[in-house]
Amino acid sequence: MLRTCMFIPGDNDRQLEKVKTLSADAYILDLEDAVAEENKTIARQKIKRLIENTGHLTIFVRVNALKTDFFMEDIQEAVHPNLSGIVLPMTKKKEDIVITDYLLGQMEKKNNMQCGSLAIIPIIESASGLYNAYAIASASQRISCLAFGAEDFMLHMNINPDGEQKPLLYARSKLVADSNAAGINPPIDSVYTDFRDKQGLKTAAMEGKKLGFQGKLVIHPNQIQVANAMFSPSAEQITEAGRIVEAYNEALSSGSGTVQVNGKMIDAPVAERAKRILEARERCT
Repeated sequence: MLRTCMFIPGDNDRQLEKVKTLSADAYILDLEDAVAEENKTIARQKIKRLIENTGHLTIFVRVNALKTDFFMEDIQEAVHPNLSGIVLPMTKKKEDIVITDYLLGQMEKKNNMQCGSLAIIPIIESASGLYNAYAIASASQRISCLAFGAEDFMLHMNINPDGEQKPLLYARSKLVADSNAAGINPPIDSVYTDFRDKQGLKTAAMEGKKLGFQGKLVIHPNQIQVANAMFSPSAEQITEAGRIVEAYNEALSSGSGTVQVNGKMIDAPVAERAKRILEARERCT
């Protein structure tokens, strides 16, 4: 479960060093948008050193898009046994995944790594990517989950953003549904760009959780605690889930498929949802 995935610019020494002190579930060392073209080479070297010396963290690298001149070198420099996987921006079709899968396999062999050990998180941030989301999610066993790039998506679609993100409801819901249909983990929701607005982040994270996202991309340390809390079960949810599971198991033992808990009828789907809450609590501790 990735409640928070924090972007770290690949050429920023101070922020790269700070990774070791933060509490995000995963870190995305960025070689794409956060790094100017003239700094791509030095950024690769910096993230390579960090990956080599940080084996206890979940680290991904956002490489440059497949069609850029930087993609191949990004892959070659990033792959290491300590790496969890790569984040692939501007994923538009399943062929993008097939090519990336093959190249990662070649680099795994070169680095004496287990074949298939590196995950791919495609970022869906265009109309083509959204249309092909199910095919992308199904294109490789490496696909851990999808991620939503709302800022680029709105730019390409000529959508004017609003505080409630209503114009993005269809896109976000489709990513959740396509991920479920493909049998992969729920997607990761887009960044909330105003890192000073904690209440706004809390509201956005709550809406993402309601839609079925597993977590959120973050861009500032101040966002980690809020997003972690919003995508973790609350104490009340855990208590209620425990009661539901216990009561439902007792009902099954007595030959009944339903039971009442606090005036609510509990059947198999409700009990399964409660079990998932308890499982999520274990993953978050």
